[in-house]
Amino acid sequence: MKYVIIGNSAAAVGCIEGIRQIDRESPITLIASEPHHTYSRPLISYLLCGRTDEERMKYRPDSFYEENGVQALLGQTVTAIDPEKKTVSLSDGEQISYDKLMVATGSRPFVPPIDGLDQVKNKFTFMTLDDAHALENALTPSSRVLIMGAGLIGLKCAEGIEGKAASITVVDLADHILPSILQPEPAALVQKYIESHSSIRFVLGDAAARFTENTAVLKSGKELPFDVLCVCVGVRPNTALISEAGGAVGRGITVNEKSETSLPDIYAGGDCTECHDITIDGTRILALLPNAYLQGETAGINMAGGVNGEEKLFDTAIPLNAIGFFGLHMVTAGSYDGEVTVQSGEDSYRLFAVKDGHLNGFILIGDVARAGIYTSMIRTQRPIDSVDFELLLEKPQLMAFTRADRKEMLAKAH
Repeated sequence: MKYVIIGNSAAAVGCIEGIRQIDRESPITLIASEPHHTYSRPLISYLLCGRTDEERMKYRPDSFYEENGVQALLGQTVTAIDPEKKTVSLSDGEQISYDKLMVATGSRPFVPPIDGLDQVKNKFTFMTLDDAHALENALTPSSRVLIMGAGLIGLKCAEGIEGKAASITVVDLADHILPSILQPEPAALVQKYIESHSSIRFVLGDAAARFTENTAVLKSGKELPFDVLCVCVGVRPNTALISEAGGAVGRGITVNEKSETSLPDIYAGGDCTECHDITIDGTRILALLPNAYLQGETAGINMAGGVNGEEKLFDTAIPLNAIGFFGLHMVTAGSYDGEVTVQSGEDSYRLFAVKDGHLNGFILIGDVARAGIYTSMIRTQRPIDSVDFELLLEKPQLMAFTRADRKEMLAKAH
């Protein structure tokens, strides 16, 4: 069996480890546009602010490819897939054949078509290791930095460069920060905390209408001068290889619970795909590292024939974010529709949403210890009447579960 994997992040690593659970011998070829060893993208902001280094950013040790029998073609780009000939074409003209193919092409920054944006010389995105280095090289202690986007990428960018520039201004059309994962009340708490622990300032409910080389003119008419611009307004899945090969694509590559695409012997996982979110009972893009890894592992196991011939399913995908800013930690998961319970303090916030007798989502800000218990309840759709839910709301602990459930959960943990 000849396995080929396009990509080199969480879904690709999951795929390699999934294959090797079943098949220890067959060759694996990994092809990735970036020249770097696999690394954890969420850590690039910590690299900039000195909390980690490139060695500790590695998602797997240096020996990973060799130990798993992987031929890693780094710094090379796949330009086409031919599902009939079962080949992939590289930008240098080489063709590589496969029996089973995994597409883990990730996503790319979205750069909106704003008038004058092409005139801005010092503009950057913030998704890759190279992006982080390029941005760092452009900064001076006198730099005025403008960040477009107050979502996860924009705020991690701001945190990463805090102290390396004279000023940092974050602009977003939404009326609160982190609009994809937080509601206005907890967002206001996080914003207040960030402002009190940094020099970052926010301009919300407004957006750039046009640019000159060093000035953003907002829709409100306000002008913001800058020396460095960071475009962090979102990402787009890299779906072209599958769509051009005739595969089904929505907003992302369409996959089923086996991580199969609509094309024979071609699988996909990670940020380039859309999958079923059990908390909304619908399909959407879940560009999250835990889901990417699990999709990749599922693909790898199934590419290698399954466990004892039985295919693996990944059918518990949920939105899940664990993140922090300047020492304030938060975990969000699931969706917030349903009956909501809120507990809030000065630097803490807890929201739990219950729908149809199940925990459907939560927000934890401040104390996030043992959040995995809540996450497990969402993934397993465990009925809240089967636990001491009031005790769980007070503090996540195994004592809220029945003795039989505790025994089962501890067995799974080991």
